[in-house]
This record gives sequence, structure tokens and C-alpha cells, in this order.
Amino acid sequence: MLPRNRTEASPRREVAKDTFPGMALPQVPPRHYGATDGFRAALTLPERFPKLPGRMTESLKNCTVSETSTVRETMDRINTGDLSGAVMVNNAEGQLVGLMTDGDLRRMLLNGAGMDDPIAPHINRDFTWVGENTSRAHVLDLIRARSIEHIPIVDAQMRLQGVHRLGDILAKSVLPNVAVIMAGGKGTRLGALTKDVPKPMLKVAGRPILERIILHLVGAGIRKIYISVNYLSHVIEQHFGDGTHFGCSIDYLREEKPLGSGGALSLLPEAPSHPVLVMNGDLVTDFPIRRLLRHHEKGGYMATMGLTPYQHTVPFGCVTLEEGSITAFREKPLLSEIVNAGIYAFSPAILPRVTGDHYPITNLFESCLENGEPIGGYVIEEGWADVGVPEELHAARGNF
Repeated sequence: MLPRNRTEASPRREVAKDTFPGMALPQVPPRHYGATDGFRAALTLPERFPKLPGRMTESLKNCTVSETSTVRETMDRINTGDLSGAVMVNNAEGQLVGLMTDGDLRRMLLNGAGMDDPIAPHINRDFTWVGENTSRAHVLDLIRARSIEHIPIVDAQMRLQGVHRLGDILAKSVLPNVAVIMAGGKGTRLGALTKDVPKPMLKVAGRPILERIILHLVGAGIRKIYISVNYLSHVIEQHFGDGTHFGCSIDYLREEKPLGSGGALSLLPEAPSHPVLVMNGDLVTDFPIRRLLRHHEKGGYMATMGLTPYQHTVPFGCVTLEEGSITAFREKPLLSEIVNAGIYAFSPAILPRVTGDHYPITNLFESCLENGEPIGGYVIEEGWADVGVPEELHAARGNF
């Protein structure tokens, strides 16, 4: 009998060690996910883990036991296996049917079980699991909401494919770079939507935009994040705190008055020693953080601007006019441009140029041009949306 997916937190500790998630979302009935429609919508988000074949089988063998195993055999596997204090339990068909922790074994022994007694009656069969290719954001939601450290990954036949581990969801290696998120604007173009909620805290796919950004940064390996705040700053600070629950350290650059798109950089408490990633707090994007930073450093640029293709349809018929004569017609032409995506990398040496006054961030690029210093441009081909106006917010909510 296949296990039910748990719908609320269990008193048992569910743990397992990460192996290698990836691959395609299994075609299984919705009940297998034990998730709300909101959680299922999150499965479509573009955040994915790489598939790392080859090492998976051996790693998984070291963290599983059979449903017919004894207390002694299970204890030995916990002590020598790849998991910390737990094993996963398979049935004779190789399907995952439950979990056993060292705590479960201790309770069995305290209740009079012997070392050669079977574990079958005591297996935790009501556990949380996800499908292959479930998004990072969804898995992190489950880990936080259910106070568990690891989540098994199964295919459509409930065969174990890997395990998500919190440390690996938050990236395998830490970057030395800090990130600055500009989140102090009022979002006036969104009207009543931002009366009580700052624009970066509006939700897309059930998650505040700023939270999506932070999880994306942390998932790429950034652990130190600064958020510039001004309008309704308490909403942001109360939600994120010091960043502990999001796998990072967060400090706030508090603007006593609006400082423009770049002025908050003057509030950094210490000079960074590596390039700084800066981005607007109203972006819905899954751009490749590491690749942008590599592009910046490899090119030896003082400043790098993230760019994105932008297309706009002129809502009127257009003409070509030469000396009073019309020579061509174009009906509602589609214009294409490469535009500023609101994402930047800056070398530490350029940051002292930012003053504490109202300072447009593009002034840094203009100063580089004036000084003959190299400027990089990195085209973002992945999903990107600026939700500064209602139409864009609506489109982002539909696309993500």
C-alpha cells in the first residue's frame, strides 16, 4: 500500500540526506503531493536543481532499509549510512513506504522490543515527499512549514530518486559577494495595491516578490544581503528579520529620505571586498546570478548592467516621411530594444562615487564612460518582469 502524503506536521522528525534532484515532474494524481492549489502552482516556477546521475544509486542504497528489517539492522544502517539519524524504508517492490529515525528505535526498545524484532509495525508511513523537479521555492516552503530538515524525492511509482536537504537547497557553495536589494520605493504607479503593502511585498505565485528574490539569491550561494528600505519599511523588516529563516544574513539600509535608485549604496556599513550585486526589489526573474558575476569579473569591468530584450507594439499606423512625401507605411509596428533590467554588478572601487543625496544608479555608468573605464552588459535570456505598473504585475502573476 502506498503511503499518504502528510498534510500537517508530524511529531516525528523526518530527516534524510540530499542526493540529486532533477528530471521531469511525474504524472501522478494531485493527492500524492498533499499540496494546496497554491503549492501546486509553485511547481511551475523555473527554479530547478541539476540532475547528477551516476552517484545517486549508491548514495541512496546507504540510506535505505527493507520493510522487513529488524531493529538491529536498522540501527546499523543509521550508524553507518549516509543519513544523520534516520533511514528511509522500501517495500519488496522498491517503493518508498516510510521513514525510521533513531528516536523511533529508542521508543521501540523502551516499550520492550528486542533487537531482532521487525520494524514494520513502527514505520512512520505518514511522511512528506515531493516529485522529481519540484521547485526550490516549494521544497523550502515545505521544510519551513513542517519543521523538517529533509524531503525524499520519488517518481510516479513511489521509487526513491533522491532527497532534498536544506543545506543543498540553499546552494552547495557560498559566494563571497554581497547583494543589495533596492526596496524603498513607494510604488505609486500601482495605486491602492501599495497603500498598506510596499511594492516588493506584493505576491506573485503566492510569494512576496522580495522573498522570491532573496530565495533566488540564497539558492545561488549569496549569504549576505542588504535591503534598502523607506516606505512601509516595518512590513519588510518584520517579514524577513535578520534573514535566519531564509538561510542568510540580512541587514537594512534605512533611507531617512528617498535616495534615488542608487543612493542607498552610500549607506553600506563597510566596503565590500568583492563585486556587489545590486538589483531592484520589484523584479520577478530567475536570471543566472553566478553567470552574471562571472561575466563581470572575467571582463574586468568596473560596472556591469543586466539587460533584457523589450518589445513594444506602436498602437498606430506609422509612416516614413521624406521632404513632405510619404514613402512607406508600417501598420502598428513592433519595436525591439535592449533595455536596462534593473540588475547590476559593481566593482568595490566604484562605490565611493555614490553620494548620500538623491543619486540615480545610472550615474555610476556615466562616470565610467567619462573616465574611459570598461562597462559590461549581460543579456538576461531567462524570465524577467518589472512589476512597476498594474499591467506588468498582472502579467507576472499569470506567467509565474
